[in-house]
Amino acid sequence: MMKEKLEEIRQKAVSEIEKATDPEMLNAARVTFLGKKGELTAILKSMKEVAPEDRPKVGQWVNDTRKAIEEKMNAAKEKMEQEQMNHRLANETIDVTLPAKKHKIGHRHPNTIALEEVEKIFVGMGFEVVEGPEIEKDYYNFEALNIPANHPAKDEQDTFYINKDILLRTQTSPVQVRTMEAQKPPIRMIAPGRVFRADEVDATHSPSFHQIEGMVIDKGITFSDLKGTLQLFVKKLFGEDTKVKFRPHHFPFTEPSAEMDVSCFKCGGKGCRFCKGEGWIEILGCGMVHPKVLKMSGIDPEEYSGFAFGIGLERIALLKYEIDDMRLLYENDDRFLSQF
Repeated sequence: MMKEKLEEIRQKAVSEIEKATDPEMLNAARVTFLGKKGELTAILKSMKEVAPEDRPKVGQWVNDTRKAIEEKMNAAKEKMEQEQMNHRLANETIDVTLPAKKHKIGHRHPNTIALEEVEKIFVGMGFEVVEGPEIEKDYYNFEALNIPANHPAKDEQDTFYINKDILLRTQTSPVQVRTMEAQKPPIRMIAPGRVFRADEVDATHSPSFHQIEGMVIDKGITFSDLKGTLQLFVKKLFGEDTKVKFRPHHFPFTEPSAEMDVSCFKCGGKGCRFCKGEGWIEILGCGMVHPKVLKMSGIDPEEYSGFAFGIGLERIALLKYEIDDMRLLYENDDRFLSQF
């Protein structure tokens, strides 16, 4: 009786499977015959009514029936998938003459390329790269750099003040002061970062730009060390034939102070449109750290001396890549940026 019932279930299942024309109908047949509430599961649940000596034999019949149904179902599924694939292959074509989709790969900004090159040169000379806050205290931005209240240099820098004590830094020199307060000499560091001044936007000015300040503090540091360091730097940056020229200048935080020019790497110093016929290009300001700055930062100027310099990162990028308008660096025009 049980064997006939199982054979009837198998035939019904085979019939349902053969009628199936899509995966949904095939799955419905699986649920009907093999699911938790399916007909075969119901037979297994009724095994307790079968005599104990007959249970192994009946269990084998149930397993054989399940196996036969599953084999038929798997064969039907494979056939259905193959037919679907054949249909897609016959109806879906790829036009190999169409242009491929281009995957655009980004790259570093000209400023970033220039900064990484400058950092690499100074790190190679034993300098440490140090960063500091862009929102700074007036003390670190001015007073600790020998620029007290009412000093003319404060007006020259057109500062963005948040209140009388807090401002957006106008230079990265405050990082030098913070480093001197936190670390005993010897110190060899550069401080790259973004600075802010209330300038009108034009080809050579922006209210937000980048500076790289550098400083060395140790025993017996002289102006010769400053000249040698910066001479090696520009030779590495612009080429071994680059010459340097130091012109006397005034900065409140260095004494003596100078501005440094490099020989035009376009014409070799002969004079051209690039250097405006001068043969020289101004590149940075520098000088020996003022004794007052050392003293305010807790360093004895009788025991230690040092030099400092400040470079405009955008100026390096403009010169290195012969860009004539600073605004191009910030306009995010892909036609311009993709050239680098």
